[in-house]
Amino acid sequence: MIQYRKILELYFTDVSQRTISTSVGSSRNTISDIVKRAEKLGLERLTDNMNNHWLEEFLFPEKQAIEKGFFPPDWEKIHKELQKKNVTLKLLHMEYDQQARDGGKIPYAYRTFAENYGKYAKKYKATMPIRRKPGEILEIDWAGSTLSINDRSNGGNLTVYVFVATFPYSQYSYVEGFLDMKSANWLTGHIHAFEYFGGVPDSLVPDNLKTGVSKALRGEPILNEAYRELADYYQTVIVPGRVRSPKDKASVEGTVGFISRQIIAALRHYQCFDLRDLNQQILSKLNELNQEAFQKRPGSRKKAFDEEEKSYLHPLRQTRFKLSEWRSAKVQPNYHIQIERMYYSVPYEYIQSDVDIRLSKDLIEVYFKDTRIASHMRLYGEIGQFSTLTDHMPDNHRLYLEHTPANSREWAKTLGSNMEEFVAILLKNGSEKKALNQLMSLRSLEKRHSKENMDLAAQNLLIASSNPTVSVYKTILARNKKREHAKDDGSLSKMVTNENFGFVRGANYFGGNPK
Repeated sequence: MIQYRKILELYFTDVSQRTISTSVGSSRNTISDIVKRAEKLGLERLTDNMNNHWLEEFLFPEKQAIEKGFFPPDWEKIHKELQKKNVTLKLLHMEYDQQARDGGKIPYAYRTFAENYGKYAKKYKATMPIRRKPGEILEIDWAGSTLSINDRSNGGNLTVYVFVATFPYSQYSYVEGFLDMKSANWLTGHIHAFEYFGGVPDSLVPDNLKTGVSKALRGEPILNEAYRELADYYQTVIVPGRVRSPKDKASVEGTVGFISRQIIAALRHYQCFDLRDLNQQILSKLNELNQEAFQKRPGSRKKAFDEEEKSYLHPLRQTRFKLSEWRSAKVQPNYHIQIERMYYSVPYEYIQSDVDIRLSKDLIEVYFKDTRIASHMRLYGEIGQFSTLTDHMPDNHRLYLEHTPANSREWAKTLGSNMEEFVAILLKNGSEKKALNQLMSLRSLEKRHSKENMDLAAQNLLIASSNPTVSVYKTILARNKKREHAKDDGSLSKMVTNENFGFVRGANYFGGNPK
């Protein structure tokens, strides 16, 4: 017996045909025939239901007919002929029957002929049937047809775009109208659909729209960041349909046409001035369709969903997802970014860097390589407003911004009461701008002198002068520091000859102290 499955399993793992022949005990010609037929039919991977019997029927259907003594139909030719206008399967069977009898072979009866063709069409020409699990997939798209509402401002019409989401398993659907197809409405449609269904599916299959997919790469499409956030929040995954592959979303494509006929066409003459009113009409029609009985099986969409699918959905989050929008910007030399003509600061280290911005209704967050570096409350109203955090400034900018009379008094208080009094005199005696410049110079001294020495110098200055100045203060501070150094190295004691009379030059100065 030919081991079709093992042969293809080895071939799909890049094992040579010579090695496969040795492994399964079949000739190299047999291996080659199987591989060529699989490649011709587009078989690239195996599923669980593809056993040896299934693969034999799939790869070599003519063998089944020959083994049973019947004349094998050319299904490829029959399929092509059936696509022609006015050609029916009954007509093709009559031609096949005549051909078989002319050759002295036994033809299939029409019923068997039709059944075998159905199997061929499913395996060869139609999309490979995929049995969806309940709650596994939700397919989403915008309907091609639109509705409209009356515009009160000019008497014209506003276009309404129709959002459609459907479960392939039960065909249970959600429909809503929006005034545009932008990202915010795309995400809102998903949120409302989840709430309508009362749960979240395992995965979402959208079309390759810019509202959902930033770049439709064949292997791995790049998702819109806001759309990815929504999926992460509701703990589902997004699997975009392949480009120009409508069969990837066959259920929603079919539902879109059904919705277009049953809802959009039915409401094409409905006159209203409010989108909310139109959506109430859409919802009413939608509920009727979901409860309408199936034609080819018992029950309805709603019944199938409630009884067989709803229990498989993931529960909704208690808090609704907050809509957001992502943008990119470059940090300006003034360490701000511009969003909608408003300006928001970021740490100055990121000047000239490209950053990503997440915008929600009340908040703006700035990210650099997936790390959040800043956040601000969103600004509204008059354009040109700034939101600047002092932590984002360089040290010299922050010092300048914080250099105020009140801030200077607070700084003086940390040094001592004498410095506090000195600063108060400077602010009182001169103009504010001049005083702040003097205080800037004064505060820079803290880098080289201790707080105690600075407050002591202020005390000495206040005792010695009724009109203290910063220049005199610096002189006293320098003299005090020099005395302190002299005292530490012992030179001060050598200069003292009589404590009752202060400092004198002494004998050493005049050379009168012979050794």
